[in-house]
Amino acid sequence: MKTFQDLDNLLSRIDGKGYKAYKEIAGVYRFPGFTVMIDHVQGDPYAAPSRVRVRVSRVDGGFSADMTSAPVRKAALGDFLTRMFHLSATAVAKGGRGIGKGGQILIGRPAQEILDRTAMLVTDADVEARITMGLPARGRGVSGKDAREMFFQELPEIVKRSLFLPALSAEALENHLDTAEDTDALRSQLAANNLAAFVGNGALLPRASGIDPAPLPADQAVLFEAPRDMTVVLDAPHRGRVAGMGIPRGVTLVVGGGYHGKSTLLNALEVGIYNHIPGDGRECVVTSAGAVKIRAADGRQITGTDISPFIGALPMGRDTRAFSTANASGSTSQAANIVEAVEAGADMLLVDEDTSATNFMIRDVRMQRLVAKHQEPITPFVDKVRQLYADYGVSTVLVMGGSGDYFSVADHVIQMAAYRPLNVTAAAKEAAAWGADRRQQEGGEVFGPIGCRMPLPDGISPRLPSGKMKITAPRLREMRIGNRTVDLSDVAQLVEPAQTLAMGFAVHYAVRYMDGRCSMKDVAARVLSDIAMDGLDVIVPYIRGDLACFRALELIAAINRMRLLRVRQAGKEAEQKRGVQT
Repeated sequence: MKTFQDLDNLLSRIDGKGYKAYKEIAGVYRFPGFTVMIDHVQGDPYAAPSRVRVRVSRVDGGFSADMTSAPVRKAALGDFLTRMFHLSATAVAKGGRGIGKGGQILIGRPAQEILDRTAMLVTDADVEARITMGLPARGRGVSGKDAREMFFQELPEIVKRSLFLPALSAEALENHLDTAEDTDALRSQLAANNLAAFVGNGALLPRASGIDPAPLPADQAVLFEAPRDMTVVLDAPHRGRVAGMGIPRGVTLVVGGGYHGKSTLLNALEVGIYNHIPGDGRECVVTSAGAVKIRAADGRQITGTDISPFIGALPMGRDTRAFSTANASGSTSQAANIVEAVEAGADMLLVDEDTSATNFMIRDVRMQRLVAKHQEPITPFVDKVRQLYADYGVSTVLVMGGSGDYFSVADHVIQMAAYRPLNVTAAAKEAAAWGADRRQQEGGEVFGPIGCRMPLPDGISPRLPSGKMKITAPRLREMRIGNRTVDLSDVAQLVEPAQTLAMGFAVHYAVRYMDGRCSMKDVAARVLSDIAMDGLDVIVPYIRGDLACFRALELIAAINRMRLLRVRQAGKEAEQKRGVQT
């Protein structure tokens, strides 16, 4: 192994040479207290920054075995160190060294959620930060002086501040680990208590803005307080007994006037599948790990999905038992989103009328009177939501402010009044009885079939016409695989672009399991099993620090939205291709 003096000598020798001379510094170097691995050196000042790893032994760093005694604590430790490295790099790295990206020292910036990321690898022996460094240029040549300052002044200071326990707040670190463990414990108690979700008293649900997931300042928000008759108490290993509102399995409506907190509650439930950092306000908001947000998605790709439980035979004899389209309507997209989520293993749906197709959600008595059922192929969700729970055990939490027709199918009705929840189930049932003999139920006796589709590999390729592999995530809910864009705008529970990028690589990796006999669910399960065994590194061709873990549910959603996806349905020999338009 080379030493830091060797790197110093190299930078001095190549100072002023053409920029590509930086390629010589790739390698492994021992610094006092840590190791630097320069894996990839950028070929141009404007190219993607160089990939660098910094490794500190846990003994030297002071990170005890207790800190990783459970998977949730291990993930939380990596998350905490990533945040500390980001804060330290922001404070120490000067940036702006010459042209291009010169002077940057970056690590992936975490959101409010605690995720397992490749930015910080925690093993039994070491902690390893995976970062990028923009090597500085002078003109188009090597700026050795600036590079030496980055490697020998800034980087050691960042490492000292973020990867050694004496420089960290031991109290903050322990709180971070304990908070994640508490949240995990609360979530693990949902099933035993027949709950779909739980919102702890004192939770701060409103966010700073629609684009800022940080909490609204506490003095501007109403803290959550459960109705007495919906209060349950769960146990957390560090907080102790936690009281809050339990949302039972089944069908739950959230009603109320506009701007009273209905969607705010639903948004908190959406991300209740994740653990949150201390101070986020939603640390004690937990949702079933199989919860999926459902919305309409005009224009989405659908391939071979059986949407017949919601949409019957279409005009011109088009079959909906293996429905395909490259440009779905609001109703067909929402139907497909539900069926595909259940096929993928979802056990809870989160639905907001504001992002739903009106004709998919309800057909009121006046419309029934004017347009006969045999003239309307769509069976509205109101007539299927109970069957979905009875036949498949899938619960629903539905925000509804415009139609009381759902009162008759709901198990529980929560009214949000000035951000305070009230249990109005009894009053809602009285209101439902008033019009019970007017509207006709249109959903039949059972929900209907949930298909099983087997994806085929030949429509998924990350190769450009040049033969180069390209997988990127330009935005949080968009990824590019080869020259194809995959629109994930309706996949609402992604919280970091690192998840989206990782899913792009996972889609490509999943091809090895797409043999026409393995179901969507099984393909995703095999990918996630490999990741659990070998980490996210298993899905990428080289080590990188910009990936974060995702659920099988999101991976399947991404596969379903591939424009050239081809599938086989169980029991059907014909391959289903895109082509039927609605």
